[in-house]
Formats: sequence, structure tokens, C-alpha cells
Amino acid sequence: MTREVFSNIGLWLLFTLLIGNYVVDLEASHHVYERLLQSTNTESPSVNQRYRTGFHFQPPKNWMNDPNGPMIYKGIYHLFYQWNPKGAVWGNIVWAHSTSTDLINWEPHPPAIFPSEPFDINGCWSGSVTILPDGKPVILYTGIDPKNQQVQNIAEPKNLSDPYLREWTKSTLNPLMAPDAVNGINASSFRDPTTAWLGQDKKWRVIIGSKIDRRGLAITYTSKDFLKWEKSPEPLHYDDGSGMWECPDFFPVTRSGSKGVETSSFGEPNEIKHVFKVSLDDTKHDYYTIGTYDRVKDKFVPDSGFKMDATAPRYDYGKYYASKTFYDSGKNRRILWGWTNESSSVEDDVEKGWSGIQTIPRKIWLDRSGKQLIQWPVREVKGLRTKEVKNLRNEVLKSGSRLEVSGVTAAQADVEVLFKVRDLEKADVIDPSWTDPQLICSQMNVSAKSSFGPFGLMVLASKNLEEYTSVYFRIFKARQNSGKFVVVMCSDQSRSSLEEDNDKTTYGAFVDINPYKPIPLRALIDQSVVESFGGKGRACITSRVYPKLAIGKSSHLFAFNYGSQSVDVLNLNAWSMNSAQIS
Repeated sequence: MTREVFSNIGLWLLFTLLIGNYVVDLEASHHVYERLLQSTNTESPSVNQRYRTGFHFQPPKNWMNDPNGPMIYKGIYHLFYQWNPKGAVWGNIVWAHSTSTDLINWEPHPPAIFPSEPFDINGCWSGSVTILPDGKPVILYTGIDPKNQQVQNIAEPKNLSDPYLREWTKSTLNPLMAPDAVNGINASSFRDPTTAWLGQDKKWRVIIGSKIDRRGLAITYTSKDFLKWEKSPEPLHYDDGSGMWECPDFFPVTRSGSKGVETSSFGEPNEIKHVFKVSLDDTKHDYYTIGTYDRVKDKFVPDSGFKMDATAPRYDYGKYYASKTFYDSGKNRRILWGWTNESSSVEDDVEKGWSGIQTIPRKIWLDRSGKQLIQWPVREVKGLRTKEVKNLRNEVLKSGSRLEVSGVTAAQADVEVLFKVRDLEKADVIDPSWTDPQLICSQMNVSAKSSFGPFGLMVLASKNLEEYTSVYFRIFKARQNSGKFVVVMCSDQSRSSLEEDNDKTTYGAFVDINPYKPIPLRALIDQSVVESFGGKGRACITSRVYPKLAIGKSSHLFAFNYGSQSVDVLNLNAWSMNSAQIS
């Protein structure tokens, strides 16, 4: 390490000791375990712990949740995130800060924002970065004041010539936006400002997540100078019955390819669509809608078939929450970050000394149909690939068969496989009542045979299959003689560990693909996390698993087919993955 890195780590540890005096009262939707906080071990855990990931972002120790304010500045990527410097459970939240040149290898810096003023003395919660026209980045974030009210504040870099932006200052004008008796805002549900955008009237817009009773709200504020903000009469969007809208995100996408679009960009509706995303506090999932932004009325209008509630499509159908995008101007793409929490018990988290990871950053864009988003791991992750397994081509997986993929570090790997099915007229007809893919995957687990499926991958598997996580497809006819099919993708954790106290939820998603064509699946496997991408990113499922036997060199990888019909493996490639440098 360089002297600078050692210095940064030293400052981080010093900050940890200083901030340890803060103990806060928390808003009801956030959980704190005071007994566990008092007993938390403050020593850094070993980086060689069996469940710590090798190439996913996580700090050396303690609790982490929402990604905040990701951006690129002077060629350097920045990631801020919600972090507890005191322990491995939620509480004492600050904005931790790391930088990277490739989105994969990261260097830590001292926290950018921490409780220090009346407007944030009880916590510095989530927010976003906006790059002003002169290139200056500014942070808008939610602070918790002495009355436990949620207010919106601004912070600016102290030294713009420092590409690492290691020091930030808070404005004396804070809070810039606050609830009061006049504006009718729920003071305990008013948080997570988005990246701001410029309207055609040259005023800035930003939205804040909120609720009134069961109505979820995206409250709009406008400003001419980014300091004095005025609440708009109407929200950007709302829905009756969906509850609190956390971590909203609002950004444009182009209909003409996978390139990204800067947040303040606008165009004709046939060229530019807008994505509105929220994290539903009730379900702890991220949902999005695609539609049109009315720049005159400051209204978002979802396209036909979209509704911002729990029926909306999700970024990820597994463990994935509080996501945030940013426009990568260096490579003309939009990047998505998301937080994945643990599936182990709180007591286990405290014992291991850490909790929470960030998923691999994903490039995100609009499908040509205009009806869904596509996600794919950033190409930089391929730089961690090492030895490639001999390319497997045109292997036939007969009913009930498994094929071990040997020669790869199965606990830390990148796998891409292309399946092909034949004689689709033999597919079973789906029950019309099966409208929830997660229920399909839960009720028809990997041991339930159908004509086409389950077929896919068994990952983090023990030699004798006492433990394994299966990621697989099933194909059904939509109706008899209809010529239309339903493809379901599952991530089954029910056999993932012999440990009984873990969350072993089985996840599922419908995949909008044509099963007459080859069916692609990619899995990023990293010790205790499996990120699966079906149909070239049309469905994504992230799982957290903690095997007791299938660890390190004792972990195995299989392609399998337990359906009654044979399935072809047209191509399978697997790579062992090096660990990223995350200090």
C-alpha cells in the first residue's frame, strides 16, 4: 500500500473511535439493536473470513446499507454509503466514502459526512450527488434533527482540485428543505433526495420520498440557485396504498440503444423515456415504472401497463434494495448500484463483525421494446477472470443428469452458459392461477419435475449435494395450442446451508424471452452471494447463502437438468475470479 492509503485507513480508524460516542433514537422503519450495539466487538474482522466476498464491495468491518451519491469526478469513481462506524447493526449512520478508477478495486477515505450540526445530529441518511453545470459536485442528503425530524441538507467539496474529494463542508443555510405545519409533510417520512435535474425554465428539480397515511409520494422541490428550494403544489407522482417511498430515483433513458443519458437530458417521447424507481418500505424491494415526463406540469405519467406499487417490475427479484443510479460521463453509460443485506441472524452478523455488501455495479438501459430495463455487470469485472475452464460445447443433459464443471474455483467464479430446448410442444401448460413467479419457484422446488425444467446451475454445492444453491429455468405453455410460452427463472436457497437459522427464501422471476432461441444464464458467485442474470439481463436475482460444507476448495459447480426432456448445453464458460483490491 502507498503511504496515502495507510494514512486514509488511520484516519478512518480514528474517526471510528471519535464517532463511537454517538447513540441515537431511530425512526420506526429502521431497526436498531441496542443490546447488540453495546456488546459489539470493535476490532476489525479478518478479511479471510469464509463468508466475506472476494470481489463485491464491502468495508473492512461493521454495518453497511444504502449506496449514496455514486458519481464520476475528474476520472475517479466515487461511492458513498450508509455505514455504522460503531458496530455490525444499523445505527450511528454516517456517509462513508471510497474511490476507484474501475468500479471494482476501491480505496477508502475518511467519512465524507457525519453528525455534527443540529440539522443532522441524529444521523446522516441517504441522498444523492448532482454535478452542477460548472462541474462542481454537491451532495443533498437527509439529516435527522434533535426532534427526530427528517430534513434535507447540502454539502460541498472543500477542495475541488482534489479528485478524491476527501473533505466536505456543510452549508450554514441548512436545512434547505424541512417539514412544517404549512406544507403538510410527514416529518418522520421525508427522506432520500434524488439527483437534481434542470427544467426548461432553468430551475432545478429534486424529489424527496414520502408518504401520507398509505399514499406513497415523490415530493418535488424547485430552485434557481440550488440553495433556496420551494415545494411544488403537486408531487411528481404518487400512489394510494403502496406506503412509504424510500430512495426514489428518476432518470431518462434512450430508446435507440444501450448508451446512457445525462440526468437533465430531454428529447421527444419517441426518443427519450423516463424511469421512476422507488424502494417500497413495506416490501423491502425496488420497483420501477417506465413512462413520460411532462416538463410543463412536472408530472411523471407511467406508460400503459405500469403502476408504481408491488405489481411493478423489479430491478432484482432477490435480495436487493435502496438502489441508486448515476450517469457515467466517461463511458456514456448509466450505472446501477444496489445494497444486499445478510440472510444470517443478527447475532451471526455481530459475531463476524460486519453486515451488508453492494452488488457488482450494473450497466442499465432500456430494452428495444421500451417495456423493460436490461441490466448487465459492468465490463470491468471481467478483468478479475483468471483461468478459463475448457469451453464446453454441444453437451446433452439428459433427464436427471448433472455435469460437474471442474477446474474452476467454484466458490469465486463467473459462469456463462447457453441452453437450448427442443420439442417445445411437449411443454406442460401453466396453471392460470400461477401469476407469482416466486410462488411457482417455492412450490415447485428443484426436486419437482416438469417437461422442461428445472435445468440450470447448481452453485456453492458440496460434493455429495448436502448443500447447494440452484439457479434454473422452467418453461411452460401459456395455454394449450397457443404457441406462446412462459419462462420462469428461479434461485432456490432451500438447500443452501445446513445452518437452520438462515433465511432460505426461494426467489423467482418471469423472463421475457423466446424459448425457441438459446436461453442464456450468467452467475457471479462470490463466497456468500450469487448474482444471476437470465435472458441477457432481462431478469436478475441476487441471493445470500452461507454453506457450512461447500466452502472454498470444497465448493463445487454443476450444470443440471431434472426435467423429463433433454436439454442441450450449447456453450458453457467458467472462470475463477481473482479478489478485488478493496482496502
